[in-house]
Amino acid sequence: MLCDNCKERPASVHITKINNNQKTEKHLCEQCAQNSGEINFSPDANFSVQDLLKGMFSHGFSGSPQCQVESACPSCGMTYDDFSRYGKIGCGDCFSAYGDRLEPLLRRIHGTCSHTGKVPKRSGGKMVTRQKLKQLRRELEGYVIREEYEQAARVRDEIRASEKELSE
Repeated sequence: MLCDNCKERPASVHITKINNNQKTEKHLCEQCAQNSGEINFSPDANFSVQDLLKGMFSHGFSGSPQCQVESACPSCGMTYDDFSRYGKIGCGDCFSAYGDRLEPLLRRIHGTCSHTGKVPKRSGGKMVTRQKLKQLRRELEGYVIREEYEQAARVRDEIRASEKELSE
């Protein structure tokens, strides 16, 4: 594919922009991309994941009335504005303080808001059991909706056993 701008060199940079639900794509060679000013290819350019996240979090949210309210995290004192400015969360309680505003951002970045990765060994079986309970409850709900009551009863018994194990 040739560069959309010069039509001479092969396109190695593909830029996709979405503004007001309008998607525009550009396929540029490295020189045309650098000349456009949208991308900096210099080796001394300081790029960090923090800058990337900062750009993702701040884009399109600064004008919303929800972000105008300045409330601070009760534990670390970090505001939502600080979070959007630095791209970092101050502490674990920030998730509780800003959960309603962080959830859409986390869904956009990670595809989900719940942890689905590995479980630390030192947290032991309780965390694994809680995750197993969540999964079993989803299964139970599915069986009841599909009216598969024998399977639902089996899963219900597993849930009771897991809850008993968790309470011990």
